[in-house]
Amino acid sequence: MIDIWVRDPYIIRVMPIIKAAIKHLRQSEKHRRVNRLAKDRLKQSIKDMVKLAKAKKIDEFKKQLPLVISLIDKAAKNNLIHKNNAAHKKSRLAHLGSLGT
Repeated sequence: MIDIWVRDPYIIRVMPIIKAAIKHLRQSEKHRRVNRLAKDRLKQSIKDMVKLAKAKKIDEFKKQLPLVISLIDKAAKNNLIHKNNAAHKKSRLAHLGSLGT
């Protein structure tokens, strides 16, 4: 189970009594971890793309662009980011790529 003394702001301090509530707590913790990893991976890949664009490594940028766009689309599909936010991110990346050529 979840230790009530862990100093994590996302962990509920009081353990629920009802079985369904305990299960929901376990599930939401798992979902939170998975979503956090996916969102961090997305942010890091976008940062890497910006670094590539600034370093004028256009060939590598163009090779990585479809992979990062796929990550953005998956994040939008899974409601990690809003679809308009996804469109904005993809547009900015495309713009970065066009600046380098």
